[in-house]
Amino acid sequence: MKYYIIAGEPSGDLHASNLMKSLKENDSDWEFRFWGGDLMKEVGGELVRHYTETAYMGIKEVVSNLGKIRANFKLCKSDLLYYKPDVLILVDYPGFNLRIAEFAKKKGMKVFYYISPKVWAWNTGRVKKIKAYVDKMFTILPFETKFYQQHNVPIDYVGNPVLDAIESRDHKGEDINTFKERNGLDSRPIVALLAGSRKQELDYVLPEMLNMIDVFPDYQFVIAGAPSFSQAHYKSFVGGKDVKVIFNQTYELLQQAQGALVTSGTATLETALLDCPQIVCYKMWGNKLFSWFIQKVILKVDFISLVNLILAREGVRELVQESLRFETLKAELGKLLKDQDYRIRIFNNYNQLHQIMGEPGTSQRAAKLMIRALNN
Repeated sequence: MKYYIIAGEPSGDLHASNLMKSLKENDSDWEFRFWGGDLMKEVGGELVRHYTETAYMGIKEVVSNLGKIRANFKLCKSDLLYYKPDVLILVDYPGFNLRIAEFAKKKGMKVFYYISPKVWAWNTGRVKKIKAYVDKMFTILPFETKFYQQHNVPIDYVGNPVLDAIESRDHKGEDINTFKERNGLDSRPIVALLAGSRKQELDYVLPEMLNMIDVFPDYQFVIAGAPSFSQAHYKSFVGGKDVKVIFNQTYELLQQAQGALVTSGTATLETALLDCPQIVCYKMWGNKLFSWFIQKVILKVDFISLVNLILAREGVRELVQESLRFETLKAELGKLLKDQDYRIRIFNNYNQLHQIMGEPGTSQRAAKLMIRALNN
């Protein structure tokens, strides 16, 4: 079958690549054409656009790149008509993908959505578009499955692809001394900094994280470099601070870290499933009034991290907008690193999270269900 797949950011590239591997295993006549990244390219098929050329976030960045965004939409539509896929598979990335879903559906194409947009969080009106333009959702979180069932959207719950990625990670059995030696780290315990994969997240969140370095000199701080950035990007923030940037080893880093400061997103779930105590940090542009408006009027959920949303309670501390400030972060990180009762509570919450999330095998389940739906 001919699969056209669209992923617009690093996490989408990872999960789409694993899905592609499973589709190859279950469909000997596979053909892939896609928008994504290097991991998808390694699986096979033809890359149309890399996500570094398509990912724009925030009003300023979107407005300044309107011409490129329009050109990407135009290219994608014409390419779909040229390729004539058996199915269009969309991976998160709702600003782009929902518009393409509408176009594809109106042209008579089959449309699947793998890894749902966060419509349950702040734009529930989008569920009407999903119901109209998507033939089937393949959901990866228990609470979003219930949400779509309430709106009568055709769904299959397949589990979470993060479980697959963690299960197949490199250096799974590595000890901490080997990891430190391999990366030129010293003997101090590690605090991991996961500051996100978008420029706006670096701008607003990373400086707050870096402020902790001088406060906790007995720990070494290590940034998990995002694939969308280079050493030069981080150097402009780091300056002369005692911090190292390590690329392509996020799971290995979390596996060895004493604790982590994590920007909200899939990374919060990955950190929890790797049993690394964390504080969730998120900030974007805006004053106190803007922060209140976002949290009280726009957001439709009580938490911003996947960990707490899945647990339906505060399993890890969230510092959002105005609460992400020096004194608060200092106090929370102190507890996270040194208060054993606090750490034990987090580990107990993680145990419950493991039970809810279940076992790996998401990509295989999704691939088999997609192929079955296409053959029926």
